Amino acid sequence: MQAVIIAGGQGTRLGALTREIPKPLVPVRGRPFLDHQLELLASQGIDRVVLCIGHLGEQIRDFVGDGSRWGLEAAYSEDGPVLLGTGGSLKKAAPLLEERFFMIWGDSYLLLNYGQVWQSFLASGSPGLMVVWRNQGQNEPSNVRLAGDKVASYDKWSPGPEYDCIDYGLSAFERSVLERIPAGQPYAIEQVFVDLAAAGELAAYVVGHPYFEIGSTAGLAELERYLMQQEGTQA
Repeated sequence: MQAVIIAGGQGTRLGALTREIPKPLVPVRGRPFLDHQLELLASQGIDRVVLCIGHLGEQIRDFVGDGSRWGLEAAYSEDGPVLLGTGGSLKKAAPLLEERFFMIWGDSYLLLNYGQVWQSFLASGSPGLMVVWRNQGQNEPSNVRLAGDKVASYDKWSPGPEYDCIDYGLSAFERSVLERIPAGQPYAIEQVFVDLAAAGELAAYVVGHPYFEIGSTAGLAELERYLMQQEGTQA
């Protein structure tokens, strides 16, 4: 399984923490977050990663190298002088992508069975799959409405009360989806979610527990607490 990690953002919500280092390298329990994330992905059977980098991306390249420290093969796609956003970065990485791949945010730590998600994606026959949590407005506003095993609609900006799920931070795509994204300009992957859902082409994989993320100081503290508890359990 191949995973694309979208890791080019500026991490502005973390303030001074990301002034001199990119968000994926923010320390968590004494180690860069990306160290934890790559360790988790490798433990789930992912063996190839593409890191879409932008803001201070050379630091990520220097830290990860060829990925062999985690038993991974690592490749890089760099935005260049203009940050391309989540969708634009994915489009630029197209030459490095396989026929099917995962996409994960560079600030997400997701505890689920990636192999089961992959098999669900393959069985769906859809060009895209979104992992969703039925959060019913917890943590953040819900932005996904389901219809059976499909995402019926996605609205990150002004969702109504009928929305009771939220995107979990892990998706799977066929390369054909990249044709929906214009080349060489900033573009949000959220618009691709909107278009796929409207066409009935976005499968859903529902999980029953919240995600961890370091996109905010509150999320960072929550992940710190979780990892500390795990260390205590294993001691």
